[in-house]
Amino acid sequence: MSLVLENVYRKVEGVNHLHNINLEFKPGSFNVLLGRTLAGKTSLMRTIAGLDKVDSGKVFMDSEDVTLTSVQKRNISMVYQQFINYPNMTVFENIASPLKLSGTPAAEIRKRVQETAEMLHIESFLSRHPLELSGGQQQRTAMARALVKDASIILFDEPLVNLDYKLREELRQELRELFKLRNSIAIYATTEPNEALALGGTTSLLHQGQLLQSGPAIEQYHQPVNLHAADLYSEPPINLLKGHIKDAELSIENYASFPVATTFDGIEEGPYTFGIRPSHISLVPKHDSDIELSTVVDVAEISASETFLHVANQDLQMVLQLSGVHDYRTNTPVKIYIPPEKLFIFEPDGTIIKAPNAQLAGEF
Repeated sequence: MSLVLENVYRKVEGVNHLHNINLEFKPGSFNVLLGRTLAGKTSLMRTIAGLDKVDSGKVFMDSEDVTLTSVQKRNISMVYQQFINYPNMTVFENIASPLKLSGTPAAEIRKRVQETAEMLHIESFLSRHPLELSGGQQQRTAMARALVKDASIILFDEPLVNLDYKLREELRQELRELFKLRNSIAIYATTEPNEALALGGTTSLLHQGQLLQSGPAIEQYHQPVNLHAADLYSEPPINLLKGHIKDAELSIENYASFPVATTFDGIEEGPYTFGIRPSHISLVPKHDSDIELSTVVDVAEISASETFLHVANQDLQMVLQLSGVHDYRTNTPVKIYIPPEKLFIFEPDGTIIKAPNAQLAGEF
């Protein structure tokens, strides 16, 4: 089964939910849709499933135009972020429900339910009801129901978002391994760049209903096509600084000027937006060429084994992603250091001029 979307548009109350989407999903492929909330991920999956109709454009499955084909006639399964199970049915009955609807013989149902439950490690819970299960087990049940019917296309709409970190990591790994054994197309939606990088496969970036970029996630991380794409791969969001290059100097926010580094060779003089990922800023200089900025602490936000340090001065606000737990009090003066080789350079309209060299900048 192949899947192709050709010039797909969809509007809701005059707002573009999908704008000229052109995508191809290959048989047996694992695909990720990455975008912020309201980027168009769910709209795209509902269009693929036949739940939403397009305003213009075509949807092809195995070269057959299915644009007007109903959802019932498309061999598609979907897993949502909520644990959608039938509470009055056992786990076995939940998983078996699509097979019963299609008239599958009872012996075949038992065989396939058992095999699918074993793949997702819930075979010991088949006689229980969903409300007797943990959140992770409930989501595994929902996933098993989607997988058991051997659909040609399986859609995952942020299926792990309501699970704790450990369970999410566990299920991500299982999904990757599971789809190595299948020839169906998997399409997985997420708002989290780290999840897209962890899942691998082909990632399509969506922003306000438009497709920005499609390809391997790691390539997009290092070579985003524009400012929006770079920001999608930054969590926390990429720091953006206004400035210009003139007379062999780099000026930032009219705050400070620095000699132009060799990494800027070939960049014409003019105004630019400079981007730096929070993880690439440090509190100690690593090279003589590092740009030093004086700031004060706004807040130190501790998250597990990381600290997001928000700093500012009269001209700029930035956030640093520091490894470890750090206790900084508000208004504490700190100097921060930006390596010029890790700067993105964008035109004022967001068009990318230069991305950091991945080898010079380090893998992440």
